[in-house]
Amino acid sequence: RIGWLDVVALNYATTINGFTHINLTKLDVLSGLDDLKIGVAYKLPDGTVTTAFPSDIDLLGEVEVVYETIPGWAEDISGMRLYADLPANCKAYVERCEELCGVECRYLGVGPGRDAMVVKP
Repeated sequence: RIGWLDVVALNYATTINGFTHINLTKLDVLSGLDDLKIGVAYKLPDGTVTTAFPSDIDLLGEVEVVYETIPGWAEDISGMRLYADLPANCKAYVERCEELCGVECRYLGVGPGRDAMVVKP
């Protein structure tokens, strides 16, 4: 089971915490998936679509996440340590996440080990 990135919640966290960079982990578990989803907005119970994080916890429980779908990659990335070596679709996913949240994804987790990290230049 995979939980897709929720950009609305990430943008709220970025706003209140002042993130300048984020770590994007578990990229290796996305290998082999044909399509990847990114939560880009919330559909409210009245049908309104918003990118604003609800201030009401009850309303948050009622939203439906609106997803953007992008192509996945087949390659095993767990042994890769350079950004240039990552598959094109993996890099496109990282860069799309950056575009949506306005924060650089500097550190990319590509495997279960502590050393399984790509530092994006």
